[in-house]
Amino acid sequence: MVWPGGIGHGFWGERPHFAWVVVLLFLLPLKDSIPENAPRAYEYAQQLFLHGHLEKSQRESEHGFRRFKDSNPDWAAKFQLLEAEAMVWRGMYEEALQALSVQGLIAGSPEENVRKLVLEGVAFARLHQFSTATQKLTEAESLCMVSIYGACGGVPRARGALAMEQGQFVEAHEFYLESLQFARKHRDRWLEATALLNLGFASLQDDHYDEAVGWSISASQVALELGGEDLEQNALGNLGWAYSGLGDGDRALELFLEAEKRAKNLGDVRDDIKWLTDAGYVYTNAGKIKAANEVYDQALQLARHINSKEDISNILTDLALVAVATGDAGKADTYTSQAITMAQKTGSRPDLMDAKAIQMQAAALRGDVSRAKQLLLEVEAAPESQMSMKWSSELAMARMCESQGQAAAAQSEYTTALATFETARAELTHIDSQLPFVANATRIYDDYIHFLVGQGKVSDALIAADQSRARTLAQGLGDIASQQSVKPVSLSPQAVARKAGATLLFYWLGEKQSYLWAITPEKTALFPLPPQSQITPLVERYRKALLGAEDPIDAGNADGRALYAMLAAPAAKMIRSNMPVMILADGPLSELNFETLIAPGSGSGSTPAAQMHYWIEDATLIAAPSLAMLASAKPPRTAQGNLLLLGDAVSPDPNYPQLPLAALEMKQVQKHFAVNDRVVFAQAQATPATYLHSDPRHYAYIHFVSHGVASRTDPLDSAIILSRGSTAEDSFKLYAREIMQHPIDARLVTISACYGSGTRAYAGEGLVGLSWAFLHAGAHNAIGALWEASDESTPRLMDTLYQGLEEGQTPGAALRQAKLALLHSHNNFRKPFYWAPFQMYTRL
Repeated sequence: MVWPGGIGHGFWGERPHFAWVVVLLFLLPLKDSIPENAPRAYEYAQQLFLHGHLEKSQRESEHGFRRFKDSNPDWAAKFQLLEAEAMVWRGMYEEALQALSVQGLIAGSPEENVRKLVLEGVAFARLHQFSTATQKLTEAESLCMVSIYGACGGVPRARGALAMEQGQFVEAHEFYLESLQFARKHRDRWLEATALLNLGFASLQDDHYDEAVGWSISASQVALELGGEDLEQNALGNLGWAYSGLGDGDRALELFLEAEKRAKNLGDVRDDIKWLTDAGYVYTNAGKIKAANEVYDQALQLARHINSKEDISNILTDLALVAVATGDAGKADTYTSQAITMAQKTGSRPDLMDAKAIQMQAAALRGDVSRAKQLLLEVEAAPESQMSMKWSSELAMARMCESQGQAAAAQSEYTTALATFETARAELTHIDSQLPFVANATRIYDDYIHFLVGQGKVSDALIAADQSRARTLAQGLGDIASQQSVKPVSLSPQAVARKAGATLLFYWLGEKQSYLWAITPEKTALFPLPPQSQITPLVERYRKALLGAEDPIDAGNADGRALYAMLAAPAAKMIRSNMPVMILADGPLSELNFETLIAPGSGSGSTPAAQMHYWIEDATLIAAPSLAMLASAKPPRTAQGNLLLLGDAVSPDPNYPQLPLAALEMKQVQKHFAVNDRVVFAQAQATPATYLHSDPRHYAYIHFVSHGVASRTDPLDSAIILSRGSTAEDSFKLYAREIMQHPIDARLVTISACYGSGTRAYAGEGLVGLSWAFLHAGAHNAIGALWEASDESTPRLMDTLYQGLEEGQTPGAALRQAKLALLHSHNNFRKPFYWAPFQMYTRL
């Protein structure tokens, strides 16, 4: 059901939300009995249609038509049109044309003739009878040239549907915009909702996923106001597809399953099938093959029950993709052959190219070079091929060439796949879209890096890995252009280590093999690590242990020791005692504080504690985003000694009670600055507006003492909780997305709040939250918490931190000194729970 909404089928590859909850209007239940007179009966059937109960609306319209065709032909014509419209929305195009072809019944007003011609035009377009569709719509346009009727707004919408079927996505977008303008001019909210929905769909087909998010959200909001449940579920599904395309599979799956549930409640089988298959894409790309097969089986049963050849073809293609993912080339060929035959019969070029792209991957799996090349050329040349379809096919070719020992060809195909991905990424304009999108290229980068290491090109592999890092952060700071070449950049890792005055530990977590590059000013060494699947469980278990009541060293925690042996010990001989260590983490490692790793001891005691110690005892450890950002960093231009301090807020909400020791921490921090070098906002003055209007770019140090909240679904909605600035509902929240929009040049930003580092890691970007936002705004160093900070120990830690800064220590060294003071305190504060949540992030 693509014309009135919906996403159609045929999406390819990595299909990736935005934490956005839709609440439906709960409408008064419609009566089950039809009113006696024609107007009331028609209104009842129409309300069923508008609310999304299409099958019931169709049935009631047919009943009204039969009832009034002899006694009141004018009303019979209205029922006939409504019946046909419900059929078109349900994808019953041939049946709709049959209903509209009954002689002598549609002889109503010119406006009704326009409606009839529009419905016929859409139905013929869907059946790929393009010339007849064009003829019908041209007739409708002629009628609208004589006089403007309300139904005329449906003509450009129908033209858009025709263009979509012909693969003319740009033209379709223009038609849908024309329909939207007509709707708003004539205040037709229903037409507005469908136009917005179709604009989202057209953007999806043209790989403009960030635009699709905006259109789909707008469509959902209007549909919500109208109580259009069918429109609403289609908007949810389109939004899911947009997030899928952006690489955010978790959000996409949530939306697809919600849309599927609503379609099922409406009795909308076609859309039920559609959202099931889309959920299957997400499961397949996440490697959840069992879950994918389960939803595909459900969808296939439904499609066969209603004998939908188009849906059956799409599901066969989906199953072929599962077969490729599991390495079964024979099964993939069987499915794609059937899908191609059905796509050729229906004339659907997007479906045909979907199947051919998967057929190409199957050929690559078999090592059939000539067939794979032939199909790859078809996929790359076809205008119907989406970008994700192309880069997935190019990756398959690269893998095949690598497996056959064709190193030069493999290198070429890997770089081609990355270039295709970068072309798609360059189209994104919104940061919410850019953040998750890199996940789409994780497999390309992982295979490419593994290939380069296998070829002995260790430095090239490191540069390739670094090119995937901190792209959105670097673009926000102007360090790289929005379009970056995938060719190796001129970057010397040893020079970066010299500039940073540190040993750099760069990690890459891969599916088959992970890597650690240890970089000093003199040399670079590569150490192989276990695959990500072996590292991630250790990280997760150890994080839980750090949050527990027991000290991990006292417990002799095996995971903390194993992580040190795995991640740090290989490079131990390259680490100097007088030089900090910068951690360039990857994936789940960004959620781990490396200072807490348990190193073997050299003591003579017999207890586990005497034989072990936390790594912080040996080195100053700091997190960094990428080699390229360290290389391009410039020193801060702000004065060395001035402070902007906000906190000790008035409780804005029972969820955020007054912090009992906030005033103490404020005193502890400000005492390290001269009166003329500090600006302090406390209590009612400590509002988000105060910070935003304080011109924060002029401060060397910015410090917040407050509650903090981290959003996992929308990290840029993470916020510092301050005092209420107005009666607005969220006037007490200083959001990460607001922080980013106000440039700073601070030497150090400290977020003395819970979860200041964030709770969600993005591929290539690491943890995104408040600390990341301040770095994006221009901070050179930021301190944020990885978990809930203790209100008891934090004032003491911050006092020692600023004492070290006052004495001339670097931020990294001062934070380490403050943590060691707690660690050596011989009280409860020695546990990592109290000193380890705060993480230093630097871009130098």
